This record gives sequence, C-alpha cells and structure tokens, in this order.
Amino acid sequence: MAEIVDKKQAKADLRVQANERRAALSPSFRKEAAYAAAETFVTAVPYRESQIISLYWGIRDELSTEPLLVQLMDEGYKVCLPVVKGRDVPLEFRIWEEGQPLAPSGFGTLAPQEGAPVVEPDVMVLPMLGFDANGNRLGYGAGYYDITIANISKPLTLVGYAFAGQEVDVMPAEPHDKPLDMVVTEAGVRRFKSEGAAK
Repeated sequence: MAEIVDKKQAKADLRVQANERRAALSPSFRKEAAYAAAETFVTAVPYRESQIISLYWGIRDELSTEPLLVQLMDEGYKVCLPVVKGRDVPLEFRIWEEGQPLAPSGFGTLAPQEGAPVVEPDVMVLPMLGFDANGNRLGYGAGYYDITIANISKPLTLVGYAFAGQEVDVMPAEPHDKPLDMVVTEAGVRRFKSEGAAK
C-alpha cells in the first residue's frame, strides 16, 4: 500500500513540474511544433485508410492536434474525438465529418454533437503531461483514458502526442498503466514496441 501511495505522490509532483515546463513554451514554438508533429505522424505512424483515428481537441498548453486533424480529414481518413460521459465511465468517441459543428465535451474540450456516429478507434492519439523512455504516460490523474483503453475490444495502437521537452527520466508506473506504442513530438517519433497496424 505504501508503494502505491508513494507512486501517486511521485506522479502528483511530476504533474506540477510538467505543467510548469509546458506552460513556459512560447506561442511561436507551439505553433511550429504542432505542424512538425503532424508531419511526423503522417510519415511515421502506421495506419490504414479503413482505420479510425482518435485525436483530441487540445486544452491548456497541450500540443495542438489541429494541423494533424485537418490533414487527415483532407486526405479522407476517419477521425473521431472523445466525449467525457461521466466519472469512471469510458470516453465515447464520435466521428467528426467536414462541416459538422463541435460542442463542449468536458474539461474545455470540443467534440461532435449528439447524433454523430459513435465508434471505437483503431489508433488512439493521447494528450499527456509527460512520458519516459519506456513509453509510460503521465496524464492528468482522472483516469479517463486508462478506463477507456481497458474497455476497447479490438487491437489498439496507442500514440502519445507531446512536446519533446515533456520527456522525464523515470515515470512511476502503476498496475493499471498501459505503456504507449510510440510518442510523436516535434522532434520525431519514439517507438517503444512493434505496432499492430500497417499503413
């Protein structure tokens, strides 16, 4: 029990440090990083035309997925965004089609409105506060993605999306933490294990 408490406290301390580090990045750097990360994603992440890619609508100081979202949709790929349905409930993923309005979906994010097709993604792009060399991800602590990943029934490629400066030396992993397959940053891609998808 003490070990679990220690890990939770260590994660809490890392979140404070990670938030401060990410908040210090300049607006111009953020913009350039978002376009560089999008270019890396489309060239380095394996996915097929038939697959559904889950992105996120950035909040706070997160690396923006907007350039990637626009490019994938322009190329005809199916893109979905997550919707928060409640505490301890898996996220719901709704397809976003061109011209469809977005609405608030929890915690300052936006997503397609009620009535949009609900799907399970094949490739999930995750926001995060930090990551380490083993593919462990530091989230915000609410556990929405952990619950969601555990409840998805088909093979899933997990792609962290972050600034390169968000990497930390060691991430205290807990039993429920599922490592990422890779992390995409403005500096390139970090692979942690072989992916099950093929572009």
